[in-house]
Amino acid sequence: MNYYELKFTYESPIEATIISDVLASELGEIGFESFTENEDGLQAYISDQLYNVKALVDKLKEFPLENVTIHYSEQFIESKDWNEEWEKNYFKPIRIGNECIIRASFHEPEPGYTYNIIIDPKMAFGTGNHETTFLMISEMLKLDLEGKDLLDMGCGTAVLAILAKMKKANKVVGIDIDEWAYNNALENIRLNNTEDIQVVLGGAEQIPAFGQFDIVFANINRNILLNDIRHYTSCMKPGALLFMSGFYTQDIPAIEEECKRNGLNFISHTEKNNWVAVKTQKQ
Repeated sequence: MNYYELKFTYESPIEATIISDVLASELGEIGFESFTENEDGLQAYISDQLYNVKALVDKLKEFPLENVTIHYSEQFIESKDWNEEWEKNYFKPIRIGNECIIRASFHEPEPGYTYNIIIDPKMAFGTGNHETTFLMISEMLKLDLEGKDLLDMGCGTAVLAILAKMKKANKVVGIDIDEWAYNNALENIRLNNTEDIQVVLGGAEQIPAFGQFDIVFANINRNILLNDIRHYTSCMKPGALLFMSGFYTQDIPAIEEECKRNGLNFISHTEKNNWVAVKTQKQ
């Protein structure tokens, strides 16, 4: 899959990180998949199939913060092996306490972690969602997964699915709509010797083929989550847990309302740099 990389800069008295957070949230609503903040502004990535210049211009015209002028440039990026780019510029090991480390094969091993996960990303995605990865892994580390059936929606690199298998989950299924993510997930599963994870290319329409689950993790974005919560609920056993991330604190009310509409009790949420992970349970 080919991508567009857009680089945004600002003219404003408002702190750049605040603008970037709001801009990323707005761009997520029109198909942008990942973001990288830098000292000048924000880099955002979207597949060439979803990129709509008019939708982007309309979003910038309706930007919710006042006294902000946004400039941007775009670059078309053909599909390629992204390891070199990530190694040079983006991907750094993610450490969650002393329990878990996520690193690439080009990073030196670090002893002392209970779970050592190797992830070699091959997508045009920056580090903007490291916060959501951190939050979701932190939630998973709290769970006893032995013998449980788990669904990882929007599995991406398959890091959550891999950790679930390491924690002795029973059936583990990963689903992602992006072909690069699908292929990357398969490779990472092999790297971590967790070959019994099932990975499927597609969206929520794939869920029914795999039966019922005790736990669902969905790290995607606000709009997809709001549309697909009903699909997640339909595959959850009574009392099953649903964890969601990929959105901001200001999105919690909309997520909570949709959860209640679909018979889910909103239990708690955690935050990191304005990104959120929520925990819900089926009644």
